[in-house]
Amino acid sequence: MTKKELFIKLAMPDDNGVSRWVSVNEFKGEYESLQLGNGGSWCRASSALAKKYNVEFNKSITKGTSIDAIRLNGFNTKKTFNQNIRSDIRDYYKNEKCVMLGVRGTSENTKIEIDHKDGRKDDWRVSDLATQKKEDFQPLCKAANDAKRQICQQCKATNKRWNAKNIKGNPYAFYEGDENYNDVLGCVGCYQYDPVEYRKSSIKKITKEASEHTTDYIMTKLYGEAE
Repeated sequence: MTKKELFIKLAMPDDNGVSRWVSVNEFKGEYESLQLGNGGSWCRASSALAKKYNVEFNKSITKGTSIDAIRLNGFNTKKTFNQNIRSDIRDYYKNEKCVMLGVRGTSENTKIEIDHKDGRKDDWRVSDLATQKKEDFQPLCKAANDAKRQICQQCKATNKRWNAKNIKGNPYAFYEGDENYNDVLGCVGCYQYDPVEYRKSSIKKITKEASEHTTDYIMTKLYGEAE
C-alpha cells in the first residue's frame, strides 16, 4: 500500500473528498511510515495525494513551524503539470554530455539531469507522456540545471528573459525575439532554452556579418574590444 493510500485509509474522506483532521500523533503502528521526519514528501504540493485532494496543514497546536495535523478538504480540480519524462527520452539523453558545460561525470554537480527546456512548465503537450518529444528536453549537468532553474524563476517573476551576452563571447542577446517574454515565442530564442540552437543561429548571423564588416567589428561584437 502506498503512503497516499495509507493516509486515505486513516483519514477516511467522504464522497466529497473531505476528511477529519488527522493528528501526526496517529502516525504509529500500521501508519508509522507516514511520519514526517523526511519532510513529508508524500503530502507536499507535488505529491500524488495533493494532485487528487486539496491537502491542508495545521501548525498551530504546538510551538514552532512543525505540522501538527493534516486533512483533505475536497478534490483538487486544478490541472497540474506532470514533470515525468518518458523512458525512451530518458534513455536517449542519459549518456549525453551537458549541452552547456560539455561534461558528464559522477560527482554531484556533473551528473546529467534531463531538463525540460521550457522552464515555466506550462505546456500541457509536454506534460503528457504520449505527446512528449525528445526536442522538448536537453541534457544538463546538475550545476547547469540548478542555475537555469533560478534564471527561469526570475524570468517568470519579471517576464524579462535572460541575456546570453552575460556570457562573454556570446554575440547576441537572443537567437529569436528580445528580452520581453511573450506567449507567441515563449522561451524560444533564449540561450537557456536551447544553447545548441543559440550557437547554430549565432554562427549563421555572424558569418553573414563577417562578410560585410572588418575583423575588428566582429571582435568588438564578441568581446567588447578589437584586437
